[in-house]
Amino acid sequence: MKLQDLEIIVTAPPAPGWGGRYWILVKVTTDTGVTGWGECYASSIGPEAMKPVIQDVFQRHMAGENPENIELMFRRVYSSGFTQRPDLTVMGAFSGLEIACWDILGKDRDRPVHALIGGRMNDRIRAYTYLYPLAHHDITEFWTSPDLAAESAAEMVRQGYTAIKFDPAGPYTMRGGHMPAMQDIALSVAFCKAIRGAVGDKADLLFGTHGQFSTGGAIRLGQALEPYAPLWFEEPTPPDNIEDMARVARTVRIPVATGERLTTKSEFAAVLRAGAAEILQPALGRAGGIWEMKKVAALAEVFNAQMAPHLYAGPVEWAANIQLAASIPNILMAECIETPFHDALIRGSIRVEDGFITVPETPGLGIQVDEVLARAHPFVGSDLHLNMREEPCDYQHGNSFAGGAPPLET
Repeated sequence: MKLQDLEIIVTAPPAPGWGGRYWILVKVTTDTGVTGWGECYASSIGPEAMKPVIQDVFQRHMAGENPENIELMFRRVYSSGFTQRPDLTVMGAFSGLEIACWDILGKDRDRPVHALIGGRMNDRIRAYTYLYPLAHHDITEFWTSPDLAAESAAEMVRQGYTAIKFDPAGPYTMRGGHMPAMQDIALSVAFCKAIRGAVGDKADLLFGTHGQFSTGGAIRLGQALEPYAPLWFEEPTPPDNIEDMARVARTVRIPVATGERLTTKSEFAAVLRAGAAEILQPALGRAGGIWEMKKVAALAEVFNAQMAPHLYAGPVEWAANIQLAASIPNILMAECIETPFHDALIRGSIRVEDGFITVPETPGLGIQVDEVLARAHPFVGSDLHLNMREEPCDYQHGNSFAGGAPPLET
């Protein structure tokens, strides 16, 4: 069996686009007619620029190869071109293709992917969700309203979720870390207070940021949140300075989580060695794929750290996250996005019930992709997934005028 054909489908979820403005799906077919699906999560360049990268990686390093040879193909992609270092874009291309290889292998052997990477460790995976506006909420007001967030949180708990994520801490920016304004700290505290009041001890609070704070600013914010006992403080400083994040982890009494912008075991290992985080959040469609993150999970286990796969993407990456989570002993939880489009695209193959995902036993990733639906919603628009424009904020003096922001996650 050899890898033969590649198709790339860029599909766009309907507005308001939870999970991103577009998803890059790859369909790989072997010379024996077995088809596998993957998802490339690489938003550092736009989808039209990303397509030839994916094609190049496939043609140069994977076409004609046995899909079993995951390690060999990874080493080709990682080391060729005189690189042999983490590359977010190239690894983003390979990650989706690697996921498709596992889907092929599972289907060929009539086994779920987790059975091929160590077997089932967990029957169910704890799920968490971002807080999104309810149907009757004003979508603009929601992001800066502690009361509306608390109402959404109470509804998610009613649905069975035991962990909820939110990020009211001020604007994202193209600049490096900045000192949060006092009003941003106050709003963050207000969110935590309102949500904790609404859910009590029935759910963990997951406080998200997107690497937007200076080290001192992250410490200042984190210490203000400590009375509400969040389960994690996500990416408090920019991901390119591990020692600064380690300083936050040593100073703030909230576990630090990071990983959605990291790729390959070398970057995750550096985080673990520095003590910068004890919860790792890889995006499997960018971090190197299922096998590479299986290795990262083993490294994390040695450092007594846990895994919580990130998801701001489509349901194919979600399916890969679940297969990995099923096979590792140190899974904490997995991010989930429940929209009708996510559900329809995989024909209801995976569901969250009472706050948990039952691991599929069907072959491969355990999903059935509706290819017709994926092609019927092409992405039309700017190449940029997240345009990090300057916000109305005086960073030198810590005066923010933007308040909270909607989830423009990469």
